[in-house]
Amino acid sequence: MKLRKALVDLASEHAAWTIPPSCIDTMREAFGGGWDVCQVESSPANNLETADEPASKAAAYEGVDVYFGWGVPRQLLTTSRDTLEWAHTGAAGVGGSINDELLSSHVALTNSRGIHAEPISDWVIAAIGFCIRGFHDAVSAQQEHNWTREPFTSSEAQLTEYSSLRVGVVGLGGIGLAVARKCHALGMEVRAIRRRVAESQPPGVVWVGGPEKLRELAAQSDVLVLSVPHTSETANLIDGDILRELSRGAYLLNVSRGGILDEAALSRHLDDGHIRGCVLDVLAAEPLDAEHPFWDDPRVFITPHVSAVTDRFWAREMELIVENIGRFLQGGRLKNVVNLEVGY
Repeated sequence: MKLRKALVDLASEHAAWTIPPSCIDTMREAFGGGWDVCQVESSPANNLETADEPASKAAAYEGVDVYFGWGVPRQLLTTSRDTLEWAHTGAAGVGGSINDELLSSHVALTNSRGIHAEPISDWVIAAIGFCIRGFHDAVSAQQEHNWTREPFTSSEAQLTEYSSLRVGVVGLGGIGLAVARKCHALGMEVRAIRRRVAESQPPGVVWVGGPEKLRELAAQSDVLVLSVPHTSETANLIDGDILRELSRGAYLLNVSRGGILDEAALSRHLDDGHIRGCVLDVLAAEPLDAEHPFWDDPRVFITPHVSAVTDRFWAREMELIVENIGRFLQGGRLKNVVNLEVGY
């Protein structure tokens, strides 16, 4: 009997995103007899969501029934168009995977939404603390070897506490829900918007509105957290008009995608003092150009798209993958199936 083929393409130039050998063993055990679980050994040169792959992988893509990777390569979809049934991406974002080949196929696409919620929400809590306790000023002073209390004790200092903050969360998926839960636990007043308003209101969130209520959310936020997927509907969602609605001296945090935010408008509002500071894990162009003014702006703190990194990623990812392997083998409904029409 011919073995069916599952291809594991979860290598990366970064150790944190390279699947450990023990996880391959776990997947082989989950599939059981009748399956050949193969691994692509080469490290991709692309980022986690780009679907373009080198032609050298063509042989590995032949006859694949199930695929696990960082995005879904076009070449896989064409090479295995007669056999591929299910593709899973270890990333949460799927914009680079949704193309004509996938849309015209019968392939089920699943992603890792929810897997990154805990580390990213931890990043958000740390970033809020960084802003409201004046760490921007502390970093600048340390770089200058300057022991000064002036930024913290002057009449213009704006140090506050978690329990004084109104936090607006744009997007209540797994990440947004985790952010809301942790902010509420620390005494912050949380409001949010999401696409499906009819769903039950999460505990600790005092108000939930639809996308049309974004201006209202901004107007009631001292901190605005962006955690919405990047789709055609959310591209440039946070523009100059929305930023202007924020309370004066507000902070902005982005763990979504750079394309959600009008960065030029953000710079203008930083310059006029309307926005006091921001922490950005994602940028419109990555890596950020070495000459970009954000690098030298003391009001901007940048992390290089690493808010999801955690030593617990593969444990959580394997739990999802193994459960879905079981569902797939039994003909059940997979978890985290992506709606290809809406993009998440």
